[in-house]
Amino acid sequence: MTTSTRGTAKVPAVLVLEDGRVFRGRAYGAVGETFGEAVFSTGMTGYQETLTDPSYDRQIVVATAPQIGNTGWNDEDDESKRIWVSGYVVRDPARVPSNWRAKRSLDDELVAQGIVGISGIDTRALTRHLRESGSMRSGIFSGETLPADAELVAKVQAQPAMKGLSLYEEVATKEAYVVPAIGEKKFTVAAIDLGIKGMTPHRMAERGIEVHVLPATASPEDVYAVNPDGVFFSNGPGDPATAEGPVALMTAVLERKTPLFGICFGNQILGRALGFGTFKLKYGHRGINQPVQDRTTGKVEVTAHNHGFAVDAPLDKVSDTKFGRVEVSHVCLNDNVVEGLQLLDQPGFSVQYHPEAAAGPHDAAYLFDRFTSLMSTVLMESARA
Repeated sequence: MTTSTRGTAKVPAVLVLEDGRVFRGRAYGAVGETFGEAVFSTGMTGYQETLTDPSYDRQIVVATAPQIGNTGWNDEDDESKRIWVSGYVVRDPARVPSNWRAKRSLDDELVAQGIVGISGIDTRALTRHLRESGSMRSGIFSGETLPADAELVAKVQAQPAMKGLSLYEEVATKEAYVVPAIGEKKFTVAAIDLGIKGMTPHRMAERGIEVHVLPATASPEDVYAVNPDGVFFSNGPGDPATAEGPVALMTAVLERKTPLFGICFGNQILGRALGFGTFKLKYGHRGINQPVQDRTTGKVEVTAHNHGFAVDAPLDKVSDTKFGRVEVSHVCLNDNVVEGLQLLDQPGFSVQYHPEAAAGPHDAAYLFDRFTSLMSTVLMESARA
């Protein structure tokens, strides 16, 4: 049985890390136990979009903002049909939500969806620990009586690590569906759902794109059955090194020279299809305040991120691949991580972050316009031929 934190504020809870570090606090949301990779998100707002982002599957998210829940929970801002995080860690939960769109409190929604959380811990100390030691397996345990710490650490250490974990199929749609263009239809896009967020097809629909969202297991025949002007590969969770099916599909799209656009997991899939490797970052990029430079324009953008893996591609030269020349188009200014790839000999590009950014910022929204321009150019060239 689960109850609101209004009734569980005094129920003890602990966050246990695989290295034996233990943080003690109070139950927040559902009471029970949960496991996942402990990661921190630096956004000051947008917690509803974060919690419902499928890319957070199997992760326990630590909010670095000190107070969470002020705006409650509404029925408009979900990025998918459910909360995907395994657990939620906050320092100071809002006692009373206050927002004109709020329908209920955050803690009530966590209870309703069975999400185990913890509050009242030093999230600054926890974040510093994860920065120094790296994201790691963790567990949240709450209840009136809890086992000894050593037993809980053993439970956490028995969980699978994120590296090597295949998750995209468990979050993706099982059935294809269509998001119609808003206004005049100009293009048709096949969007491969690897953990897609609801705002992504909406941003394309705003630009006159009819979006056919297809399952992660879609075949090339499924993709080209919708007669697409372009193909989109979405964000998603897990280790891209496990995504053999999406890499094979990306390869087929590259062979057809169809205009393509990938974000986040889709960027990693493109990297692998081009012959680059991927690797796990120490603690990743998560939040809505990450500085990225678009090297094609020199412009610096503030961007929304959620990724723990990255593409291993050279920053200082154009690379030759079996699909022509490729360059790194975007780079993170914090750590020089590859944040985008640009095909130079055929129509396609990708970025490691989230240009749809429902909670903001919107510096990278131009990338959807870049995609429509790419499709328009290819269509005009085909017409002239």
